[in-house]
Amino acid sequence: MLILSIDTAGPSGGITLAEADAGSFHVVESAAIAGGTFSAQLIPTLAALLQKHGFRAADIGGFAAASGPGSFTGLRVGLSAIKGLAETLRKPIAVVTVLEALAALSGKKGKIAAAMDAGRAEIFFGLYESSGHEPDRIREELLDGSAFQAALISEKPGVVITSDASVAELSKVAHCQVEQVQRPGSEMSARIGAHTLLRGETVSVEALDATYLRRSDAEIFFKGQP
Repeated sequence: MLILSIDTAGPSGGITLAEADAGSFHVVESAAIAGGTFSAQLIPTLAALLQKHGFRAADIGGFAAASGPGSFTGLRVGLSAIKGLAETLRKPIAVVTVLEALAALSGKKGKIAAAMDAGRAEIFFGLYESSGHEPDRIREELLDGSAFQAALISEKPGVVITSDASVAELSKVAHCQVEQVQRPGSEMSARIGAHTLLRGETVSVEALDATYLRRSDAEIFFKGQP
């Protein structure tokens, strides 16, 4: 199966073409997309990748969508592209959260905490149980710093994995292993999405939505106004 993964949740984004079956996974190629250019560059970048490797859009067998949390604007661009392509091609969609992809980078077994700086003194927090491959989600939520530290102390994960130095520092209160890594991109979403697609755990075009965890500024600042 040829898989297209799109990640536009972060400050920069990317797409990955990968081939997978029940026993193998192979990245054909990944291409970065600079922040602020998602809407202009996503489709041309995809078209160039397909042409370079001799594929047509019709060859895509499924999609892996990085659903967030992340930029409201960026996520809308990436998810809208996947919705349009999946509806036209009638192909399945697998949803991968950025926190889930972050947790998968650890490669460890047991309880794993994944966390990212959400700004505004808040943390995007995910808790997972892993057998050493794909992490199984327990919960994902938005916490302030003290609630995040309390969750770590209470849950006692074997490892906390984060892409942010500030979160790594906050995590030290739990006295557990802390790993600081680069933020996962479209390649990890493709890897997780491939397994999800092959298991048949997909969502419809209508059901595909972003994992924001936080309300938009419009909802926060203008709630209740006419």
